[in-house]
Amino acid sequence: MTRTGIGYDSHRFVEGRPLVLGGQVIPHTHGLAGHSDADAVAHALTDAILGAAAAGDIGTHFPDTDSRWKGADSIDLLRRAAALVRERGFRVAQADITVILERPRLGPFVPAIRAALAAALDLTVDDVSVKAKTNEGMGFVGRGEGVATIAVATLEAR
Repeated sequence: MTRTGIGYDSHRFVEGRPLVLGGQVIPHTHGLAGHSDADAVAHALTDAILGAAAAGDIGTHFPDTDSRWKGADSIDLLRRAAALVRERGFRVAQADITVILERPRLGPFVPAIRAALAAALDLTVDDVSVKAKTNEGMGFVGRGEGVATIAVATLEAR
């Protein structure tokens, strides 16, 4: 049996925080607002994985109302989500992520992001795709106000 889930996340830019995407600190003038480290890549992928298993979403398992998750490493949350779906009899087989932002350019960081996500999910880098796109100047992303991420995850029965 194969299942597919889709995840989405967005965060606005703020001063005074590091920009963390896919477990990597990306040099930039602003970071992302959020209860955890605000890693929109890991959050969208976590939701895709949980959704594929019909196991709720990131807010169900790691709510921003719980102080345990304040400042949490979102790659750790991704690992926890993968463990949860394993308990339900599935394994993550593949992930595809699109990061939408105007700046900074992510191209140089994509290999490290892929490696971090693959390691968190016990996959090979060849099983994880990461693409960076701009929003052509349109909307909140286009104005440089934040980041949006879409993720698709495929699960296989173990």
